Amino acid sequence: MRYFVKTPWWLKKIYSSYTWDVRTNEKYVYLSFDDGPHEKATLFVLDQLKKYSAKATFFCIGKNVASLPGIYEQILEAGHTVGNHTHNHLNGWKTKDPEYLDDVKMASKYIDSSLFRPPYGKITSFQAKHIKAVLKDEHAKIIMWDVLSGDFDKGITREDCLNNVALNTKRGSIVVFHDSEKAFNHLEYCLPRVLELFSTKGFQFKSLPDPGVKKQII
Repeated sequence: MRYFVKTPWWLKKIYSSYTWDVRTNEKYVYLSFDDGPHEKATLFVLDQLKKYSAKATFFCIGKNVASLPGIYEQILEAGHTVGNHTHNHLNGWKTKDPEYLDDVKMASKYIDSSLFRPPYGKITSFQAKHIKAVLKDEHAKIIMWDVLSGDFDKGITREDCLNNVALNTKRGSIVVFHDSEKAFNHLEYCLPRVLELFSTKGFQFKSLPDPGVKKQII
């Protein structure tokens, strides 16, 4: 399985209209969680974040929100930010543009947010160009990442996953985890240690601001 743990500068430059990290002078880290809500993993994440008064951003799949609205509400009630991650976790490179955009629109019926993250980080230029129109929000942003934990990768150890984050995260980094069944073994080991490690270094965990904050509707 090939992927960048640390997003290279040249990729950020090529796709400079996407958000890869946050410019800040403060010791802030931006944790994000993809693919939820999940009845086990998401509740675990919420519990761990609460222990450190940490805030995060949850990029939710629409069909999962529809299935588990109560857990989605817990995310919101805890003060975290949510984002649209499509309705059916589609790969933009393998999906026809109209179908992909319709799927994003479907998810927006359950996830009221100006933040969008394409599953697998794969989105065509046409799809990206039309995200604002689909979400009916001129403030909509496509959120990528600076550090990929690799918690989804069965080919690495839990310790490798921890090192991916510990050795590559810096001030303003957007870090990706997954609150999913597939990633839970690595997530369960890694997240508490990441929270502890960076807290002892004086970092705070912040959620990404939603520039078009609106009332969240199930």
